[in-house]
Amino acid sequence: MKYRKLGNSGLIVSEVGLGTMQFGEDMQMGGLGQEETNEMVKFALDHGINYIDTADVYSLGESEKLLGNALEGIRDEIVLSTKFRLPMDENINHSGATRVNIMREVEASLRRLKTDYIDLYQVHSWDPYTPLEETLRALDDLVRQGKVRYIGLSNYMAWQAATALGLQERQGLEKYITAQMYYSLVGRDLEHNFMSFADYHDMGIIVWSPLAGGFLSGKYDRNNPPPENSRFAEAGQFVPFDIDKGFEIVDALHKVGKRHGVSPARVAIAWTLSRDNISSVLIAARKHKHLEDNIKAVDLELSEEDLELLDEVSDPGVPYPRWMVLQQAMAEDPRARTLEPEKFEDGGPWEDLRFKKMPLEE
Repeated sequence: MKYRKLGNSGLIVSEVGLGTMQFGEDMQMGGLGQEETNEMVKFALDHGINYIDTADVYSLGESEKLLGNALEGIRDEIVLSTKFRLPMDENINHSGATRVNIMREVEASLRRLKTDYIDLYQVHSWDPYTPLEETLRALDDLVRQGKVRYIGLSNYMAWQAATALGLQERQGLEKYITAQMYYSLVGRDLEHNFMSFADYHDMGIIVWSPLAGGFLSGKYDRNNPPPENSRFAEAGQFVPFDIDKGFEIVDALHKVGKRHGVSPARVAIAWTLSRDNISSVLIAARKHKHLEDNIKAVDLELSEEDLELLDEVSDPGVPYPRWMVLQQAMAEDPRARTLEPEKFEDGGPWEDLRFKKMPLEE
């Protein structure tokens, strides 16, 4: 196993972390019971994983409960994170990032996880109905009380995360150190805005669903669609993407995988680990052999040729205003080549489109 810093902190986590949405039955994402959970956790720890992520809403608390039982006696050996924000029952106040719900849910998570502290406590998504300052002050209180060590965000847009960090800095509140976000070869939207934000603020990205609900495992193609009981059939629609482009990407994964004698899934995870600002990539499986294959992605060194192929086939294009930012900062500004010459060794990160010669008409 290899390890990295968790965002802007001194905490060290494994390059791949264990996701736990498959623990419990209510979410129909795996249905693993207590015995299977115990075995999966032990298998992960035996293979060097020291970071496990869950959420209160996973199977409505069952995932946390099963995980807490599995960690009895070994809790201090791992970095444990969970999340709050989504509804746990029909009570209208048992949802959101309000102070009252945060205080309720952290206590409930601590009980289910059988621990007196959470290493990383994350807001599961932006709450448009609660004042941001209310959320941030409540989280700051939890850190000061010792119930939470660090805080993170999940599924925020860049402007939302920037607004939160600005408020935390101005008011001296505990700052978000991580962002748990969806990112994969068929879902590279994060590159348009959020990754540059994370780089600027030294915020670590924790990736969820690097295989796009199992689609990038390479098991499916145009003539072999996912069966009804597959993980992708259950979760794939949750991460929408162009299916035709997706099949092209899977073809490229097979090609790179054959070069190295490894699975497409391992290639997809290795590609994700090669990106900037990644603190850890969450992996999950129902079977040990699949988890082991995913874990081995940390040792897969992709060549420049491999990366270029995968980058090209999955290229989502560059939306505005990012293309204008790159145009002006990297193509038009003469300081770029002087201050960052390493970025121009292969022609540069952006071509000056104003002077691009058009082909002559015959």
